[in-house]
Amino acid sequence: MKAVVWHDIGDIRLDEVPDPKILEPSDAIVRLTRSAICGTDLHMVRGTMPGMVPGTILGHEGVGVIEEVGPAVRGFAPGERVVIPSTIGCGTCSYCRAGYYAQCDNANPGGGTCFFGGPEGTGPVDGLQAEYARVPFAMTSLVRIPDNVSDDQAILLSDIFPTAWFGGRLAEVGEGDSVLVVGAGVVGQFAIASAKRQGAGRVFAVDGLPSRLDLARRQNAEVIDFNQEDPVALVRELTGGIGVDRVIDAVGIDAQQPASGNADYEEERRVAAPESGQRGDQWVPGDAPSLAIRWAVQAVAKAGTIGVIGVYPPGFDRFPFGEAMNKNLTLHMGNCNHRRYLPGLLGMVSTGSFEPTDFITQHEEPDSAIEAYKTFDRREEGWLKTVLDVSG
Repeated sequence: MKAVVWHDIGDIRLDEVPDPKILEPSDAIVRLTRSAICGTDLHMVRGTMPGMVPGTILGHEGVGVIEEVGPAVRGFAPGERVVIPSTIGCGTCSYCRAGYYAQCDNANPGGGTCFFGGPEGTGPVDGLQAEYARVPFAMTSLVRIPDNVSDDQAILLSDIFPTAWFGGRLAEVGEGDSVLVVGAGVVGQFAIASAKRQGAGRVFAVDGLPSRLDLARRQNAEVIDFNQEDPVALVRELTGGIGVDRVIDAVGIDAQQPASGNADYEEERRVAAPESGQRGDQWVPGDAPSLAIRWAVQAVAKAGTIGVIGVYPPGFDRFPFGEAMNKNLTLHMGNCNHRRYLPGLLGMVSTGSFEPTDFITQHEEPDSAIEAYKTFDRREEGWLKTVLDVSG
């Protein structure tokens, strides 16, 4: 089958690879109909997520049709349409039972999150940018799709929507809160939508790309272009000098300085991407790795709460602890427990109360996947979410 395969930092290819097989009784084989390219995938290619094993299939978002199930899989059958949560949980360990699927003891006995297409420390498990995929712990790692939900709708429930919703929960968004979303990429857009549905009275969005800010404005967010304005100063001004109640960091380590920025983040960049695959204007990590979280700490009100869903790799250790402590801030962070939120969000889409496909900006065939990666990586205008139409 064809698949997008990681070979080295800055080197991904569309390869012919062996079809996956059932390896454990709890496995399923899914024929993918949709996959997608996520900003997290770029971390592996840019070198800001270390430990990738050459030959690993990339991608952690998938929708498809079950082809085969192992003998321990009793709730699913071949021919059923399913969405695959990005993080893998067994469903039986103490963490899964408590809803912390991203910390499953059995999916990743070494500790930490197990997700499709990730580094060696996450499993590893081959990803979903392929024609077929092996899904471990299928009874937990698959969710049946209602007939009235399309593949395009469902693919955004594999990772993006649950992650954004999780960000709002981490930030403790409640009725009437003012919320700042740092980063208006696709996760940020869904974070705006999630915060509003969790009760936020006012939502601000910070980004540097006009197309993203336009989309945020269409959600009635109050937008701030960090290339034109100081986001922290403006947030304080717009909140009477207090700051916002909650912040969702939807950027992480690939934060970019404003166009006029001249701060020295060279040491941070070396920590964030010690083996960067940068080649000219391609595979360029963010030039200000801690900037998003610093803005979050500075813009939130005293005793406020920050939820971090932007990716920070294990080796990154730059955080403004002193400022956060002296403001009595609460900080929650982590990888999304997708299986915990996906069924409820799927119901929201099924009943028509939310339409996620407004945030899809590109459909590409698998043969165009590498070029789509390159364009997305260059942060070009209008590239928000790319869906790969794997098959019919």
